[in-house]
Formats: sequence, structure tokens, C-alpha cells
Amino acid sequence: MLRLTNTVQPYAWGSTTAIPRLLGRAPDGRPQAELWLGAHAGAPSLADGVRLDERIAAAPVEFLGPDGGDRLGFLLKVLAAGAPLSLQAHPDSATAQRRYAQEEADGVPADAPHRLYKDDSHKPELLYALEPFAAMAGFRSPAAAHDLLAGLELPALPPDARDLHDELLDVLAGPDAPGALKEATRLLLTAPAEAVAPLVEAVATACADSEDPSAQCVVDLSGHYPGDAGVLVSVLLNQVRLAPGEALYLPAGNVHAYLSGTGVELMASSDNVLRGGLTPKHVDVPELLDVLDFRELPPPLLAPLPSSDPDEQVFCPLPDFALTVLTLGSGRRWDEHVPRAVLVLEGTLTLSSAAGTLELEQGQAAFVTAAEHPLTLSGSGRLVAASPGTPRR
Repeated sequence: MLRLTNTVQPYAWGSTTAIPRLLGRAPDGRPQAELWLGAHAGAPSLADGVRLDERIAAAPVEFLGPDGGDRLGFLLKVLAAGAPLSLQAHPDSATAQRRYAQEEADGVPADAPHRLYKDDSHKPELLYALEPFAAMAGFRSPAAAHDLLAGLELPALPPDARDLHDELLDVLAGPDAPGALKEATRLLLTAPAEAVAPLVEAVATACADSEDPSAQCVVDLSGHYPGDAGVLVSVLLNQVRLAPGEALYLPAGNVHAYLSGTGVELMASSDNVLRGGLTPKHVDVPELLDVLDFRELPPPLLAPLPSSDPDEQVFCPLPDFALTVLTLGSGRRWDEHVPRAVLVLEGTLTLSSAAGTLELEQGQAAFVTAAEHPLTLSGSGRLVAASPGTPRR
């Protein structure tokens, strides 16, 4: 068992208090957006002072098990959003492999701002809410978006903005929902700024007194990103509100943006993000449109696997990873020989195996190799653990 030292990513949208509170540190006034626990080359954890990816490469069978391959397949994060994140989606495996190879062959530097594919992996992800969490995720009915926009009393608009508004309503009234959503998204994200900016301002002003969650989202996003086309794209998306203990799952192609709150994120070990707006970072609209799933879908809520144990939740949407959330008041044993990243959310816990013991307090984390199982947990508190597939105890 290896104690982990993890990187905090200081992205501008991060909360200034949530991650320091978890780690037991005083806030320094700067945003702290994500805490990374894993072996991704972009910010690998240090395992007893040595990069985790290097330790795995030196002994893959010991760390990952005989069927675990040669690299850790998941990345665990704590995400703390003090402001809305970018409008984004992630590619599937085939697209990631093809486009990563293309950018490598083209000699695009790995740290170039316009580099789209940082690795060759897909990036499905789940988010488990630690506190009330707001997001928008997946496309909703184009008719619902049409009705919201058509019901607004807008002031006189400049000709370009009026034309964009009218064309958008015509598109959303079309009979083919996926086609309407695709064309509406393309229309908004490719329209010239002189048409988009006044329309965003007018729509946000008209939404100010509405209680509709989508209208409220427009107002909030416009305050953060005035004139951004992503503000209007939000009207096309499901609004999602998670209570603590609830989760959502974002497969490849699901357009989304996290808006506020703190949660635990678990994903394939990838940093491939395609952005379309609501960000100062590089935006590539054609690439985003190429990967998006334009089907009308319900909010992507994720239920835990059935269990008779009220102290444990296990979320496993696909074989790549599983998230276990455990409140511990008595001993627990995990038998399956799989690698695990463990993070203590509350209390003090002790991990024990034949190789020894390791005590962890709130905010501390460890990597448990596949070889160090069975694993016994004791103490009192709450933890999250990431592993491949569904953990079987």
C-alpha cells in the first residue's frame, strides 16, 4: 500500500475553499478546481515519493494484476466548481485513437493550447455529488427549447441577431429531433459574434424574472460569459440537480457543463476534452460537432448497483471503472485482486493487508496494488475507492 501525494489543478473556475477544506488546509484565495489521484501523465500522483505511472510501468502485474494490462485505466478526481465549466464532450475510443495518432504525426506539441487529443483513450466519466451539484447534460426536446425562446418578449434586435433568432426557432420546430438539435447547435456555435452577442444579452434580460430552470441557467451563464454562444446552447440541454449521494454518468458524445458544486469524479484515464464555448481555453467547434450525440435523452442520472448494505454504494456504468462509496463503522474486507485508489472523505481509517498497515485521515489517499489483497478496512469514517469494473468482495 502506497501513500499518495496528489496534484491540485488551479483552473480558473475552481472553488477557493472546497478542496482545501477536504485536505485540512487553509484557503489561499486562489481557485483549486480538481484534485487528481491516478497515473495519468498530465499530473501523476506520487506514490511514496515516486511517480505512480513509473511504479506501474516497472511492475505492471504486481500493481494491476495479471489481466490488468500495463497502465492504470481509471483516474479519480475531486472536482470543486465555483463557477461554470466549459461546454464540452469527450470522444469514443476509436476517435481518440485515430485523432491522437493524427496529431502525433502532425507534430502538434503535447502542451500546445490547440492540441485536442492529449492521449489515445476515451473519457467516459461519472460524477458523485458530495454536496448539492448543478450541471447541464445531454440534449432535451427541441420543442421545449423552442417554447422557451418563442415565449420571450425580446426588444428590437439588430438585423443579424433577429435573423439568427428567427432561424433558430425555425430549426427547432423541425420534425426530426436529432436533426433539429444538431442544426441548432451548429447554427449557434458558428454564427458571427455580431449576431450572437446581442441575442445572448436580449435573451438573458428576458429570462431574468423566469422561474424556469433553463431560463435561470441562461441568466447565470450570461453573467459569467457575456455574449458567448454557449449561453444559448444551454437552452437545448437538460438541467440536472444532484443531491449529495446522487450521481450522473456521461458517456462519449454527451454534451455537458458542470455549473456548481463539489463531487468525486471517476473516469477513464484520459484528458481528452473537446470544447465549444463558455471557456477562455481553445474551442474547436467542428471537432466537437463531430463527436456529439444529438439524440434527445433524459438527464443522465446513474443509480448504484443493487445492494442490501445501506452503508455502501457501488456505481459501475461500464467495465472500465467502478466507484465505491463506503461509510465504515465496523470492519470490512475486500478480496478481489484489483488495483484501488482510496480517498478518505471523513474520519480515520486503517487499511491492512499481509504486507502491512496504513492509516489514513480525512483528505489522505492511498494506492493499493492488486497484489495486496485481500484488504481489510477498519476505523470510523467515509471513503471513496476507485477500481476497474465491479469490485467483488
